[in-house]
Amino acid sequence: MTTAIRRIDKPDLTDGFVKEPHTHVRAFANTDREIAFQQRKIELLDTLLDRLNIGISGGRGNFVAENAQKLRDGIEYLIATEATDLDSELQQRMLQDLLDEVHGLGPLEPLMRDASINDILVNNPREVYVEQNGQLVRTHVLFADTQHLLRIAQRVASRVGRRVDESRPMVDARLADGSRLNVTIPPVAIDGATISIRRFPAEPFSLDQLLSKGAMCPEIRDFLLAAVQAKLSFLISGGTGTGKTTLLNALAAGVPESERIVTVEDSAELRLRHPHVVRLESRISNTEGVGEISLRELVRNALRMRPDRLLVGEVRGAEAVDMLQAINTGHEGSFSTIHANTARDSLSRLEMMVTMGGFDLPLAVIRAYIAAGIKLVVHLARWKDGSRRVMRIAELTGLADGDFHLLDIFRFDPTAEEGTANRPGRFVATGHVPTFLDRLSDVAPELVASWFSPRTLPEENCDREAMFTEVGKVMAPAGAAN
Repeated sequence: MTTAIRRIDKPDLTDGFVKEPHTHVRAFANTDREIAFQQRKIELLDTLLDRLNIGISGGRGNFVAENAQKLRDGIEYLIATEATDLDSELQQRMLQDLLDEVHGLGPLEPLMRDASINDILVNNPREVYVEQNGQLVRTHVLFADTQHLLRIAQRVASRVGRRVDESRPMVDARLADGSRLNVTIPPVAIDGATISIRRFPAEPFSLDQLLSKGAMCPEIRDFLLAAVQAKLSFLISGGTGTGKTTLLNALAAGVPESERIVTVEDSAELRLRHPHVVRLESRISNTEGVGEISLRELVRNALRMRPDRLLVGEVRGAEAVDMLQAINTGHEGSFSTIHANTARDSLSRLEMMVTMGGFDLPLAVIRAYIAAGIKLVVHLARWKDGSRRVMRIAELTGLADGDFHLLDIFRFDPTAEEGTANRPGRFVATGHVPTFLDRLSDVAPELVASWFSPRTLPEENCDREAMFTEVGKVMAPAGAAN
């Protein structure tokens, strides 16, 4: 489901500056004035770096770290002598902006300091968007020109030990704070350099916090915790930004402390609240084209590390074969996320990945292999107000007429009359009693057959302020009922 785009039409103005709502950004409301200010800043920055005889990116990192106070003194002196035409307020802004250029990511640094921002998306020097409170907002942040943006793109890549140039015009990596970074430059980025930064909360959400935000109801929380403790293997499916990794993080807290977890990720995002975790991360090849370590290699290696649980951050290729082999040969209770529009699509995608992995077997055998390992599919969706929600929890009971047979245990009914004016729909139990009820009852004796009787499920302790934004009524995402 797409995210709504909202433009800030009436920003707060203070002495000619825009003060972005909920951020630390200050910029001119007039675009031409802001561009001129950015260009003046770059002129001063180049003068400073020439005087100090250090480069604009990469190799200057140690010098900057070791001479922070000298740099600040140098910037203050430079402004006092070379920017006398600026009034005191503009000089203060110039000081902070130059410090951000020297120490950080230039115009993006105020956005990086704002914990409420989830995504920073730079399309070109004149278009910078953020996702904040579930909404995609165009900011007043600008770069001086395309070269300024390219400098920042190269700098952020160098921070993670990557080089971005015409021979390697794409970088996908993890920043020191755990944020996920993607950089593209020409020739693959037709309109100039782009930067995409996906950020994560300092502390991962717990299941109770997800409950308070309306992502699930108490019965669904209790069921999922019991499924984790009963060592059921499952997939968490959904589109981009639906909260798959967030839910996986929260569910991992339900793994008993006596068990050993090994996580495998393309870019390390999981931060598990568990005392015994080993984290593995894939690696791309170096500039000579060697040294690549794929997810599939990591999954195979993880199985030699005596894991009680194997968590694959996102299954997307041939590693699906090895993950299923692990589940079907004694490593039950493993789970992963997968990009898919519906719960059924997630199984079709997994089937395709197994085929890509070199399983030269009939389709019926591949499907049976998947059905033998995966017991549940938890499907998430993102709504127009930016909230995320569990839309469906379905048991994969096996095959019917050669195809996957999914039966809903819980689902979200967007048409339920019991909903509120702000949020139509309610969570419901369908009445299907899972075939693995005995395993659930072993860890949660209250989960008996009658617990799954068909009914509308109550929602408790919902933080309505956190759940909704000012944009308006929640609407059901396309395909959510599928």
